[in-house]
Amino acid sequence: MWRMKILCWMTSVVNSLNNLKNAAALAAFFVLAMLAGCSSDPEIKKLSGRTMGTNWSVVIANPIAIFDQEDVKGEIETVLFEVNRQMSTYDPASEISRFNQFEDFNTWFPVSELFAATTARALSFSEISNGGFDPTVGPLVNLWGFGPGTSSEVLPSDDAIALAMSTVGFSAIAVRGSDAGAGSAIQKKAERHLDLSAIAKGLGVDEVYALLDDLGYSNFLVEIGGEVRVKGDKDGSGWRVAVEKPIKGDRAVERLLSLKDMALATSGDYRNYREIEGVAYSHTIDPSTGRPVTHQLASVTVADPACAMADGWATTLLVLGPTRGYQLAVAKNLPAMFIERAGDDFVVRETPRFEQLFGRDI
Repeated sequence: MWRMKILCWMTSVVNSLNNLKNAAALAAFFVLAMLAGCSSDPEIKKLSGRTMGTNWSVVIANPIAIFDQEDVKGEIETVLFEVNRQMSTYDPASEISRFNQFEDFNTWFPVSELFAATTARALSFSEISNGGFDPTVGPLVNLWGFGPGTSSEVLPSDDAIALAMSTVGFSAIAVRGSDAGAGSAIQKKAERHLDLSAIAKGLGVDEVYALLDDLGYSNFLVEIGGEVRVKGDKDGSGWRVAVEKPIKGDRAVERLLSLKDMALATSGDYRNYREIEGVAYSHTIDPSTGRPVTHQLASVTVADPACAMADGWATTLLVLGPTRGYQLAVAKNLPAMFIERAGDDFVVRETPRFEQLFGRDI
């Protein structure tokens, strides 16, 4: 699931962006702006690495006097390793992979407390969206060639889709929290394969955020694969973050936002898709049809204090589409931006709460 790029722009870059005439120049500005700030005054420390098949980055403004870059990076990577150890479907030894291989139905399977809490959160999105968000949709994702080690150059048959759909349904998953006295656990009532990737990057961001907060840092930005959460600000005016225009094969900025003590996540179909017989198919699968979504909603961006929540909401609203998704966002008072295709152009709709937080884009 591709997301918005995190771009913290110098004022001169912002002012000159509209004058860019070609893709090469635009790409150069994306590189220049990545994780930079709007002021040269604060002391800045930058850390980065790889996780979950993508990049992670951290920017710390005005770090505390004692700052060992390698120690902090090591602690961050330990946190991210633990998230992967629990929830990576690409690791056959992870907790989620072992649960998916577990065939004793109606039997509690012990898991880490974080894993149980994340599964419960995913199921809450399923309930709210009446199944639009479904963490058991993995067999369909694999069938369409978007899962671990899968690819497809042909369309799946109706029979194959029906068979995969018979193993999809969030109501067959139950969660037991650690407060039950017997330890955190989950169970399946029928054959199901759990996949938490729709909120895993956001969760990773939140876990790294918690680590840096515990270490005493007051102003920082955490980003994984485009999902971002910030604390404090960089130069007194918040962290500047760009929402990407959902153009396939190109990069452009739709809107710049100023964030402070907030997370932002985008779900879209313009980076992760597959072309079969000349038709582009989104990686976002509608559980009710067993097929990639066909509406014209290209991306949804959601702000929330927690990145896992923003991540989950963005995916949920994208699956529901431009009408049902927008209606749910307004009903839940979510700050959300919807970008819908209209021929060769885009139509942008922002919820009232989004406009309240970030102002109206003119």
